[in-house]
Amino acid sequence: MNYNVAVVGATGMVGRKFIEVLESREFPIKQIYFFASKRSAGKVLKFNNSEVIVEELKEDNIKNKKIDFALFSAGGTTSLNFAKVFVKYGATVIDNSSAWRMDPKVPLVVPEVNPEDIKWNNGIIANPNCSTIQAMVPLKPLQNKYGIKRIVYSTYQAVSGAGIGGYNDLKEGYTGEAPKKFPHPIAGNILPHIDVFLDNGYTKEEMKMIDETRKILHDDNLKITATTARVPVFYGHSESINIELEKPFELNDIFELYKNSKGIILKDDVDNLVYPMPVDCEGKDEVFVGRIRRDFSIENGLNLWVVADNIRKGAATNAVQIAECIISSNK
Repeated sequence: MNYNVAVVGATGMVGRKFIEVLESREFPIKQIYFFASKRSAGKVLKFNNSEVIVEELKEDNIKNKKIDFALFSAGGTTSLNFAKVFVKYGATVIDNSSAWRMDPKVPLVVPEVNPEDIKWNNGIIANPNCSTIQAMVPLKPLQNKYGIKRIVYSTYQAVSGAGIGGYNDLKEGYTGEAPKKFPHPIAGNILPHIDVFLDNGYTKEEMKMIDETRKILHDDNLKITATTARVPVFYGHSESINIELEKPFELNDIFELYKNSKGIILKDDVDNLVYPMPVDCEGKDEVFVGRIRRDFSIENGLNLWVVADNIRKGAATNAVQIAECIISSNK
């Protein structure tokens, strides 16, 4: 069976990646529709060697299309205004913004981690934050086998996570141009600042990781702290994850666990200088894990280095995988 699919925000960085991922994963498409703002309407984008005209996002352009899946990456305000419109006309919305993530009536899903949560959706499913998605894939097997007491996140996030503006700030920064997206130059620099600062001293990005991790792992009492930073890398978020487990472990068992975990590529051979790096993961759908070692400063402590393509697995691929899960569950 093939499906009618809409990409909302099709002309943006993640929207274009949605298109690429739908093609590369050979998603069963009957008809595809591209939506964007009035400003972008009329543009032509390619899908599977066909040309598709971008339509303005408005109800009159939605209601008669019988859309099965709507993949959203057009910002939180657009999602709040239009997700329920698509649902009203029979679509399942998979939203990449933060608009619905912490809504208790909306599942927040990483398919390798909590696919069962898809079942209780009411037409809208939220895609987690990019930095959260890649962390969940290696954390879930640990939670299942050992239990998790505490997590410390330190992230090194690529500029593409801030959209085309962030990408251009890095590209143009190397030629001496002043930043337009970031508050300080990113070329040759690191900004310990992603999203806005909150009253508690954390950034919104850091609190997203904390709150979303608890929701996805179904543990509201899990102790978590986070520091997120923007680094001069175009694609690929890197994360140092420090975990305090509930139970003792052997390192060999951790390696075996990841060798057999879905969606993970283990790259850990320090004798030969093998470890995950952003250049390894660009264009890939898997999460790369390495630098696995015991944290001797606490009981049952473990360190991981986790890298993934933030625009693919951290956004577009995860959303498409959610749709694939829905299709599989309906067979």
